[in-house]
Amino acid sequence: MSPDVVIIGSGMGGASLAAGLAPSGARITILERGTQIPDDAPARDPWRIYTNSAFRSKETWLDGTGTEFEPGNYYNVGGNSKLYGAVLIRYREEDFGELEHEDGISPAWPISYKDLATWYEKAEHLYNVRGDVTSDVCEPPHDGPYPFPPVPDEPALKVARQRLEDAGVQPFSLPLGVDIERWLAAGQTGWDGYPDQRCGKMDAETCGLAAALQHDNVDLITSAEVQTLQADPKTRRITSVTYKKGGEEHQLKPAVVVVCAGAVQSAALLLRSGLANSSDYVGRCFMNHNATAVIAIDPRFHNDSIYQKTFGINDWYLSDGNGGKPLGNVQLLGRVTPDILKIQVPQLPKFLAKWLSDHALDLYLISEDLPDPESRVVLKNGQIQLRWQRSNMTAHQKLVSKTKRTLRKAGFPIVLSRLFDGRVPSHQCGTVRMGGDPKTSVLDPDCRSWDHPNLYVSDAAALPTSAAVNPALTVAALALRTADTIRKELAQ
Repeated sequence: MSPDVVIIGSGMGGASLAAGLAPSGARITILERGTQIPDDAPARDPWRIYTNSAFRSKETWLDGTGTEFEPGNYYNVGGNSKLYGAVLIRYREEDFGELEHEDGISPAWPISYKDLATWYEKAEHLYNVRGDVTSDVCEPPHDGPYPFPPVPDEPALKVARQRLEDAGVQPFSLPLGVDIERWLAAGQTGWDGYPDQRCGKMDAETCGLAAALQHDNVDLITSAEVQTLQADPKTRRITSVTYKKGGEEHQLKPAVVVVCAGAVQSAALLLRSGLANSSDYVGRCFMNHNATAVIAIDPRFHNDSIYQKTFGINDWYLSDGNGGKPLGNVQLLGRVTPDILKIQVPQLPKFLAKWLSDHALDLYLISEDLPDPESRVVLKNGQIQLRWQRSNMTAHQKLVSKTKRTLRKAGFPIVLSRLFDGRVPSHQCGTVRMGGDPKTSVLDPDCRSWDHPNLYVSDAAALPTSAAVNPALTVAALALRTADTIRKELAQ
């Protein structure tokens, strides 16, 4: 018997949607191309994670020049959230309206912050977010506090936070999805970039999917790679989902299909199926945050922290601090250990890598990437090609410069930076965008395809803009909202 709803993907979008829809009693099947990360995986070994890609798939994509590369994407139960930094922050209220940036316009969403606020709150409770709503200078309105208090700064980070405050900025506690006691009990490492084995990280598997699978009406099929969707040419309804498992082809005929395979793979599936593209916008407006790693070094500063990633700076999020245009967000990276430094810079002697790590503060700077129809995902002879066009780099360069000046003022005389290239998945989004005009978007404001009445897309692909904060919570909130829409439709 075919299910009522098929959800393609078990990442932050698919898992959250399943959690929201499961109490309806609808028969739900989740198709996940990967498998669960096993308990005996080398999950705390940076050499296995960063050197020989123990958790990456072996697939390759093409870049804009047609050169093959290995993307930093992961296919497993829980999707990319299994290795994310667990920053669960809301888009700012202003991010939902039109915003002028240094190099262009970030367009308004078809819904407002108020339309999503209640779903943000539900997502924060689903993912057990730790945070402090009073500490961020541009925090949008909340109806109440986060479910749990913030993850505490380690002693070295308390010193760093105070030094930054003395330098004139207002560090805020990052809203995080981590039970720090459980995480550290399983291993003395940070969580940013390390795969979770159900030991303290609040991700799509441990929260969204776990909540959904408590219901008997929800099934998860792993190692199930969806090939195509088929639509009735007259009604335009999706009639079947074809997937492969164990070398065999299977087909489901659900009433509703929700694609949540990630920004690149969701677009690729629709392109491969020849669906939802009357606007010619499937795959277009690909966005990938402009991101830079910064290492601030002070020989007098001793960093003995384990996890580090507890605060951020949003002083320049909505303006440059002098009445100018927005620049972006600054947040701590997970601890950059000597091993990680050595992996990133192989020629670095081990003793120097240890000295640098012991005296460094590691940060991650992100600026908004603006939607551009020519920045896109296409299929070339069946292979994914990512033609990313960077945008808004003027703002990003200003953010890097401003952060470096502030760090030097805070007593870090040596500040190094490195721009991430297009092969690093810095919060990919936007390829199946929602909007108010079917000519320039793929989805309506409810994340339903303009072309197919029973097809939804509810993952990062649906985001109209990238903003300049981590998108995971927004994806979860949008998925819970979409689940509510589908639940009401099924009830009719």
